[in-house]
Amino acid sequence: MATPRTVRTQTVSTPTVKDQLASPPALWDPVVRLSHWGIAVSVLLNALVTEGGSLAHVLIGWMVMAMLLLRLVWGVLGPREARFSAFPPNPVRAVAHLRGLFSGDKPRDYPSHNPAGALMVYMFWLALAAVVATGLVMTGGATPMQVAADKAAVASGDWAALVRDGDSDQDSVMGDVAEEVHEVAANLLLILAALHVAGVFVEGRLLRRNLLAPMLFGAKGDRRK
Repeated sequence: MATPRTVRTQTVSTPTVKDQLASPPALWDPVVRLSHWGIAVSVLLNALVTEGGSLAHVLIGWMVMAMLLLRLVWGVLGPREARFSAFPPNPVRAVAHLRGLFSGDKPRDYPSHNPAGALMVYMFWLALAAVVATGLVMTGGATPMQVAADKAAVASGDWAALVRDGDSDQDSVMGDVAEEVHEVAANLLLILAALHVAGVFVEGRLLRRNLLAPMLFGAKGDRRK
């Protein structure tokens, strides 16, 4: 005669509101990670490697514009953590967050960007939009294919490719202004990027959690402490 088995029941606890507030932020989805790292690498390449006005510089600029537009659309259509509504810009809350950090308070977990990080994101996007827009003005909106064709024509001795219909003194002034703004905004991007890296390092230390891994590897590579 078989011995009756003891049936063990497991109790599944439902996360409370307190648990949810204390839990780490959700991992970033692939679109957020792709646009984040794609834009980061592109900005560094165009700032430190490529030559301004070169085909590579223009091509990377157009790629940045595409990734920025994708990220902005994703801010409306993406998952909760990626949406603008999850991290509205709020300078007052950003200052309070930073004040708490410097006073030694343990930072609170947020399901998306914290207030300081959110403000940084919007400033970065504005600077990035300024760089892209002024780059388009400087090139007359030429696509990478048009730039390649112009450079090929110049290389063959046809300098007329550099003269566009409708060029005027006003266009020249606008081009000079765009160039100045382009350079200032590009330098601002590098400063914001450095502040962003410092902020991730400091907050990661205070939270005792690896904030870089989720942005790099997603759920599979999450190495929270």
